[in-house]
Amino acid sequence: MDNIYLLILIGFFIGTIGTLIGAGGGFILVPLLILVHPDLSPDAITAISMGVVACNASSGSIAYMRTRRVDYKAGILFAFCTIPGSILGVLTTKIIPRNVFDIIFGILLVCLAIFLFFRGQKKATSSKEVKAHKGWVSRSITDKFGISYQYAYDIRYGMILSILVGYFSPLLGIGGGIIHVPAMTEWLLFPVHIATATSHFILAIMTIVSVITHIFEGSYQNPLVLKMVIGLSVGVIPGAQLGAYLSRKIKGKIIIKALAFSLAIVGIRILISRFYS
Repeated sequence: MDNIYLLILIGFFIGTIGTLIGAGGGFILVPLLILVHPDLSPDAITAISMGVVACNASSGSIAYMRTRRVDYKAGILFAFCTIPGSILGVLTTKIIPRNVFDIIFGILLVCLAIFLFFRGQKKATSSKEVKAHKGWVSRSITDKFGISYQYAYDIRYGMILSILVGYFSPLLGIGGGIIHVPAMTEWLLFPVHIATATSHFILAIMTIVSVITHIFEGSYQNPLVLKMVIGLSVGVIPGAQLGAYLSRKIKGKIIIKALAFSLAIVGIRILISRFYS
């Protein structure tokens, strides 16, 4: 996976799929790096993924902002909550063994896949049903196409969730959207399209912090790591624009089911490669 043209092509695919489901693309890139480059350390893998996801999230966020589907109030608050965990997660990658890293990542993907496949997306609770609840925030957003979204969420759960996502995202190199989107739709009751757009906005802020931390830690001094980040990012940026466009054409439930199926395949493949290597 060292050819620059192959890297650009892979980056385009990652940008499209990652932005479509609001997951950043790290859930595709990290398993690929694990399988193709068994010699890379967890630190190098997460550094590559965070650099690529940062470009993907930034490009995708611009596209989503144009559609007016980003919940800025939730996005800014949740992004702020991810920062401390994000820094700590990067530092943790320096000490975690590669075999432990692979097993944790594989189990996480399979568990998320099972949860999403069997639960689907709950029907979002209307603001009238929850506005009297202490700690809940009611929101109403009308996007560029005239579609209105009415929903409410528990701000306390959102903050706690974001702190955890901030830690595990750079630790596993997955960007956080793969956790944040399911959690926002299932537990915080965000509409899928608002969740994917807002998740991408949060990702853009969080991953930039992770990349800066990796820079200070010297993770990008490896020529191979730097080459892969640059090549993949060139493809990711236009791919993110395509993913944001496709998200307007695909129903939310289909996005969630496709996400669950992808997670299961990748997670099982990683676990098999680890236990039978």
